[in-house]
Amino acid sequence: MTYEFMQHYWWFLVSLLGALLVFLMFVQGANSMIFSLAGDEMERKMLVNSTGRKWEFTFTTLVTFGGAFFASFPLFYSTSFGGAYWLWMLILFSFVLQAVSYEFQNKLGNIFGPGLFQWFLVFNGILGPLLLGGAVATFFNGSNFIVNKMNITDSVQPVISQWANASNGLDALLDPWNLVFGFAVFFLARILGILYIINNVNDENIRAKARKRLVYAAGVFFILFLSFLIRTLFKDGFACDPVTGMVVMEPMKYLHNLLDMWYVLIVLLVGVVLLLFAIYKTITDASYIQGIWPGGIGVVLVVLCLLLCAGWNNTAYYPSNIDLQSSLTLANSCSSEFTLTTMTYVSFLIPFVLAYIVYAWRAIDKKKIDREEMAADDHAY
Repeated sequence: MTYEFMQHYWWFLVSLLGALLVFLMFVQGANSMIFSLAGDEMERKMLVNSTGRKWEFTFTTLVTFGGAFFASFPLFYSTSFGGAYWLWMLILFSFVLQAVSYEFQNKLGNIFGPGLFQWFLVFNGILGPLLLGGAVATFFNGSNFIVNKMNITDSVQPVISQWANASNGLDALLDPWNLVFGFAVFFLARILGILYIINNVNDENIRAKARKRLVYAAGVFFILFLSFLIRTLFKDGFACDPVTGMVVMEPMKYLHNLLDMWYVLIVLLVGVVLLLFAIYKTITDASYIQGIWPGGIGVVLVVLCLLLCAGWNNTAYYPSNIDLQSSLTLANSCSSEFTLTTMTYVSFLIPFVLAYIVYAWRAIDKKKIDREEMAADDHAY
């Protein structure tokens, strides 16, 4: 295992965690439709309890994603999480608000009633995917930061990375293409949320409403996603010279990445086909409720390939629009060889963790959520 191999290996693991996080945002997607899918209090209770049994998976994956980035590529962590902190603080605030809402909406002494906390869930369901999508879009469109490693010798203020303006990350939302991708992720989360609710909630009224909304969500998503993807493939990208480390603009860099890494392109196409199949089958077959599985696998494959395209093949995965040479690459932002080697051996435990998650998921989903369970369950949200 060479140092370069471990850099690429850890970018793969970080990308996989990011892809799993996008899949698990079906929780946010479903929560954004609590009031539109549910016609009465009982239906809202079923929806909230359906997502309430899975929200810890999403939150834990978000934290793990950030932790893996910090351990393997600490310069990204200090640059983005430290510089663009307003953007990340809004994301974290929305997820913390989600956790509070689940736990307190039916607590004794809640003078506001469950409705307010359910609106907080809607808030997280909209803002979480939108902001995360906007943050990921900066991997392709760049951000406004400067990196000067010589600042580490400054005894007064040894800060390597600095944001180039006072917005501290909120400027990402001023780029319309970041917003396009952010809304694409939002509608993707809604698609996954609909597929999940159809699978997990045994109520024909909710399932009928969900199928109708799936048509609209899928149509808007594909318009936004294809617009962003086509523009990204044909725009200038941020290439890194593997010998000198210099970052230069290369026409159609991301298209070249997919053509050079043909195996990534194949996996990307497989993911798109799986997602299309899940959507089409769910819309056209009223008895089909398993769409979350091919759709979820497809989303994981597509997001994984997009993130690999952003970092592999000598590409600056976190470009700077202010100073090209401040852009972050796998080579100039990773941990030491010793750290990556140690972490690589620890990463071999990941399959066991995934196996436990699958086991826990199956145990939680032994019985579909229905009205009878909600009426009898004293521990329901």
